[in-house]
Amino acid sequence: MRGQLTAQQAALASAIDPARIETDLRSLIRAPSVTGDESAVMDLGARLLGEAGARVDRFDVDPAVSEADPDFPGAEMPRRTLPLAFGRIGRPGGRRIVLAGHLDVVPVGDPATWTTDPWGGEVRGRRIYGRGACDMKGGVASILAVARAFGSIGAADGLDGELLVALVPSEEDGGSGMLAAIRALAREDGSVADAAVITEPTRMELIVAHAGAITFRLDVPGRAAHASVRTEGVSALDNLFTLVRALAEDEAARNAAETDPLMTALGMPYPTIVGKVSGGEWASTVLDRVVADGRYGVRLGQTPAEAEAELRACIARACAAAPFLRENPADVAISGGRFGSARVDPSGALATGLAAAVADTLGREPARLGAPYGADMRLLVQQGAAPTVMFGPGDVRIAHGADEYVPLAEVIDCARALAVWVARGLGQP
Repeated sequence: MRGQLTAQQAALASAIDPARIETDLRSLIRAPSVTGDESAVMDLGARLLGEAGARVDRFDVDPAVSEADPDFPGAEMPRRTLPLAFGRIGRPGGRRIVLAGHLDVVPVGDPATWTTDPWGGEVRGRRIYGRGACDMKGGVASILAVARAFGSIGAADGLDGELLVALVPSEEDGGSGMLAAIRALAREDGSVADAAVITEPTRMELIVAHAGAITFRLDVPGRAAHASVRTEGVSALDNLFTLVRALAEDEAARNAAETDPLMTALGMPYPTIVGKVSGGEWASTVLDRVVADGRYGVRLGQTPAEAEAELRACIARACAAAPFLRENPADVAISGGRFGSARVDPSGALATGLAAAVADTLGREPARLGAPYGADMRLLVQQGAAPTVMFGPGDVRIAHGADEYVPLAEVIDCARALAVWVARGLGQP
């Protein structure tokens, strides 16, 4: 049964400004911020936080410091700095609620596949288009609107604690930005947050569990021979097929072994793919080497290191069963981001409280779901010891593709629901 909003909570929800949300989101999209180059968009985010009435701390972390951290989650893009911005509303020293979002985006790909300018922030039929609109500048615009709502009706002074907005880089290639933010917050008072929400695109449902992923490279050998006597050679491509079949069998077994309903509902929570293959130097020569890059799922409750051990064991078994590979095994290397998994209690205080705020504000209680992808949530849960869920506008199926977009109505509704949840969590009557 849904509850009622107090007059103050209703005023906060009504204070969400759709026109300003659209303006902020278009500005964020128009600031290109491909992973590894986020300083300009972080400056913009800090300025918008200041305009919303937050106390702003805009700072940079040396990537070498993050790389030296024992929990460093890997990276794929070279960078000179990790730019971060914190915005604070309310009273420090008490309960702390964190609303977090990343401002880095993936590359646009082939511009010819877009019908809009990837950096234009074009509005079509109440959707805003552009790289990062869905993943996840739309969610960041929701957070900015929450901060602005508290200031616009003078509600910030009545908070029994602090709302902290954390804008971070480098989520797309591992999460070193969130790890740097966690370390910075922990240095302040020894804790990170009493509760946190990341506004990733979840179609306005609550993500309470997510899988992870690691990136691998297979270096597969063969034996060269002239094409006219190909049977005297050993094709590295054929050997790759052997390993891909083994990975498919491993994928089926790993997914069949899952018992958590949050993940089994996904059908295939832990997919494995080979996404890139290169090899060969001459059309009439049997390939003597193929290199394949792919993605391997990290199961719920599993660390990236444990997933790596499973991957290596799968490849080792396949090599041992193939005569040529038995003597010349493929090499396995792990590179790039290492995304662990995470889970919080779907019946716990955070999920229950946020679901109630969404239902009371929007008239629909969100589902509590698992997700098959990695995210910064696992860093807040594990390294930050902060109960965290994901809840935000947009559909992850739209992310990373051409003509990426987010529905404006969802960005607005997300902000309204979060404003009510923050008010309740920080004692706002």
